Amino acid sequence: MPKTVKLDPINEKVDILTNDNLLSGLLAKDLNVWKECGGRGMCSTCHVFITDGMESLSPVNRREIRTMEVITTAGKCSRLACQARVIGDGVVVEVPSGMYVNEIDNIEDLIGSRAKDNILHPITGALLVEKDKLVTRTMITQLKDTQVEVAEYMAKVQDA
Repeated sequence: MPKTVKLDPINEKVDILTNDNLLSGLLAKDLNVWKECGGRGMCSTCHVFITDGMESLSPVNRREIRTMEVITTAGKCSRLACQARVIGDGVVVEVPSGMYVNEIDNIEDLIGSRAKDNILHPITGALLVEKDKLVTRTMITQLKDTQVEVAEYMAKVQDA
């Protein structure tokens, strides 16, 4: 029997089959959540915050703990959506607000414009550029460096 999971801050709901992971529901809603490692709990790109109902999810496993150690924004209510299986009702998930740097096709096009959304680091979840901030050449260099860092990290994860 499906469980209803609430998605904040977009105030939507998604039904997820009992014992299916949160990621399946988030992807069904076309939300800004990745699965770079294919749902193996190794890349942290599906990091979400559980604002209510943590007890209605499967327990955190060792792999998830190790992966979340690299996420600078992780806290007590953090989970990897690919590893958190829904076992009960009452789960409320805070979905990422913004876009990941590797979603940007041509970073150079951003110079001199204002960021339309928060630009986030896909591994650590760190805020790289705040929404409505003017994008400078210095920021572009940092964003490009981050893209390279992410590509190298993902290549290592895929080889593991």
